[in-house]
Amino acid sequence: MKTLKFTQKINAPKERVWDVLWGDESYKAWTKPFSPDSNVKTDWQEGSSVWFTDGTDCGMYGKIAKNKPNEQMTFKHMGMLKDGKELPIDDKTESWSGSIEDYQLKEQNGVTEVHVSLDSTDEHKEYFDKTFPKALGIVKELSEKNNI
Repeated sequence: MKTLKFTQKINAPKERVWDVLWGDESYKAWTKPFSPDSNVKTDWQEGSSVWFTDGTDCGMYGKIAKNKPNEQMTFKHMGMLKDGKELPIDDKTESWSGSIEDYQLKEQNGVTEVHVSLDSTDEHKEYFDKTFPKALGIVKELSEKNNI
């Protein structure tokens, strides 16, 4: 498992960036590079379960390990979803079960830096290296839109 890191500077306050990252409609927009019908099901409370889906109730499930509003959101990935059911951990998911995906926001002079770190298997490194910069570019675009 490797920890991958991505950073994006955004000309917007961290509260605006936070709202874009975790708002219902904006989440669907910025996560399209991962899956065209990407969605999330959670109440966003620390300790709550979270489902990352492809629009058909298939995808991954995990837990919100940390939620410090406007500062940090951390997910602990556990396993796979199929047809709205959490599948038991198998040999394939065991290699990444417990992996962490962390978002931290730091603001200085109206510019917010989004720092993302995530644990990845070698198998998915190239995929994340391509998709995360695209996704964070959409977060930037949405956050800066109409930001005066």
